[in-house]
Amino acid sequence: MEKRKTLNAEKRKAIANVFQQHFEQNSKFNELHKKAIATYNTLREQAKVKMEVIVRKHQPQDDVDTIRQMRMKYNDNGGQLHHDNCFYVENEQGREELDYNDNPKMVFDDLYIKFKESQDFLTSYYRDELNSKGLDADYKVKLSGNYDKRNPSYYNMESQISEYLGFSSSNNVSKNQSINYNSSWENDFKLWVIGRSYCSERHFKVDNETFNWFKNFVVARDNVKLTHEQLFTHLNKKMEKLKLGLKSYKYFDQAKKLADNLGVVLNESILNESSSMALSIYNPDNLADLLTDEVEQTKEEKIAIAKKLLAEQQASLN
Repeated sequence: MEKRKTLNAEKRKAIANVFQQHFEQNSKFNELHKKAIATYNTLREQAKVKMEVIVRKHQPQDDVDTIRQMRMKYNDNGGQLHHDNCFYVENEQGREELDYNDNPKMVFDDLYIKFKESQDFLTSYYRDELNSKGLDADYKVKLSGNYDKRNPSYYNMESQISEYLGFSSSNNVSKNQSINYNSSWENDFKLWVIGRSYCSERHFKVDNETFNWFKNFVVARDNVKLTHEQLFTHLNKKMEKLKLGLKSYKYFDQAKKLADNLGVVLNESILNESSSMALSIYNPDNLADLLTDEVEQTKEEKIAIAKKLLAEQQASLN
């Protein structure tokens, strides 16, 4: 009779990684996160077109060219121009509110629209890539808003991700990193605007329909981070239960039975760190191939999903 393979803490961790990748690949929250990114990508491209129309309506290109000529002659005394990637849109349709003295006043809602992005957003946006590089893109959502839980490992991961995304640099060159994502997003879309470099000083009035469209754009952006948080919460609950179960297992065949019941592909080679399987199984791309029989969506299918979500959002406004 073949001797039963025993488990230790390291082997349980390796097994847990297999389960986690399976849970993630088959989670509806993982799909929602990908759809949120696709929807945001679609709306972002549309937002660029809309924003240029709005800005040029209020600040015609002829006026920009005139100030540029004046600056060439009079320097700063000729006026101010700024190459901007953040804007405020203001609803020209006001609403009535009462002030502190209970007197009626008209209020005009505004929205802050930006095309550059923060490290937090890009961490959610590039979650899969960061994780595939051995970084923990969930390092911050793990806190659940409780920043008292920050420890040295938190700050270390924050620093590594900051460097990878291009928000900071160190003496160590990022491995296999040829794209500065921070710079790429910073320069992806800019318009020449008249005035100082403060976004809040320029409010571009738009009609109610356009204002509501940009509200959807802001929601689409926020959904990238929201679905990331939902995905982590879903996975974390499963993994907490799984790890408790694995602690009670002494032998591999117990974990194997659990895996079979859940449809998880678990191979004994995961226990052998020197085997090629053990080395490759940690790679998310390789592991995904092992854990799912689903066909990856094509680019056209992903675009179709994004368009459907956009149509649903626009329909909700009518």
